[in-house]
Amino acid sequence: MGAVVWLGILISPWQPWRNRERFAVDDWEIENTDLRQATVLIPARNEAKFIGSVLAALGKQGDGLAIILIDDRSDDGTVEAARRAAPENCNLLIVAGAPLPSGWAGKMWALEQGLAHVKTPLVLLLDADISLACGTLPALIKAKQAKGVAFFSLMVALDMRGFWQALLMPAFVYFFKLLYPFHLSNRRSRLIAAGAGGCILTERQILLSIGGFAAIKDAIIDDCSLARAVKNNGGRTWIGLSHSARSLRPYTGLSEVWQMVSRSAFTQLRHSILLLLFCTAIFALACGIPPLILIAVPVVAAKLIAATALTFMVIGYFPTLSYYRMSGFLAFAMPLIGMLYLAMTWSSAFDYWRGRRSLWKGRVYSRDLTDNNQ
Repeated sequence: MGAVVWLGILISPWQPWRNRERFAVDDWEIENTDLRQATVLIPARNEAKFIGSVLAALGKQGDGLAIILIDDRSDDGTVEAARRAAPENCNLLIVAGAPLPSGWAGKMWALEQGLAHVKTPLVLLLDADISLACGTLPALIKAKQAKGVAFFSLMVALDMRGFWQALLMPAFVYFFKLLYPFHLSNRRSRLIAAGAGGCILTERQILLSIGGFAAIKDAIIDDCSLARAVKNNGGRTWIGLSHSARSLRPYTGLSEVWQMVSRSAFTQLRHSILLLLFCTAIFALACGIPPLILIAVPVVAAKLIAATALTFMVIGYFPTLSYYRMSGFLAFAMPLIGMLYLAMTWSSAFDYWRGRRSLWKGRVYSRDLTDNNQ
């Protein structure tokens, strides 16, 4: 059965294991770096460590760019760091965030407050730990226009340094693409809607037409929820991989990666026990059983089937490792990786059943999104 699962992934028409959907600055000839048509919205909660580098990178995108930083009640000097790093060729506005209302996720509330100050037709939603390579924003604008989409998002390059990061972070992207195939999401069909929240270029009018961020105010997986709202409103979306936008945030050790994944894993399954059990069965068949059969079962035919499953597994994962310039030998660790992700998913479910879930920047919420730590 594991061989069937991996073979199905390889031969599916949308081929989620491939890296066809990708964005690079060098693919676009940039003629104009006047960015007065665009505003960057940055929700920031205790991001003093990264905000200076993020703003410096925005200053290298072009002239006249409006930047709105929404300070979500930071207590680590984020505002002071932003003021020191404000690019001279851009217009930085710092908005002091109001207390979080009940029923809102923190990031959505911050973005809603920032949207009220946007005057330009284009809006770039950028996390406070994402650095853009020189020329990325002008290239994004050109790519969005060329593809005729209303919503253009990048799966940013994550920090993959260190043992646990190298083992688990490429797989995070790989599993996301299996769950939300980019090829299907980039079609007009509303069946699949994927977004990557770290870097999204969209339009002010689109955001207003869907009701602003209030339309997804309680969303945990806000990027995909926003993509779906745009699609439901008649807009087209696009998502792809990129090295031109990268996360500055290190996930040092297994516990931090675990927390990042488990925060939303059960939500991906719509808090459904049936889907959780189905996911468990798939991971067990695809990742857990084949190596056990190969090691412990003496039947030759069973060993051949298990070896076939592992071969398909390695073939499917290798392109992701190659894209991120990681060792191909990590593909042979997929049985361990898969079981770790399954454990993170169960951890996410237990947190939900206990009535607790951490959504953003250390805030701990109850199931109804009541904030227990403003």
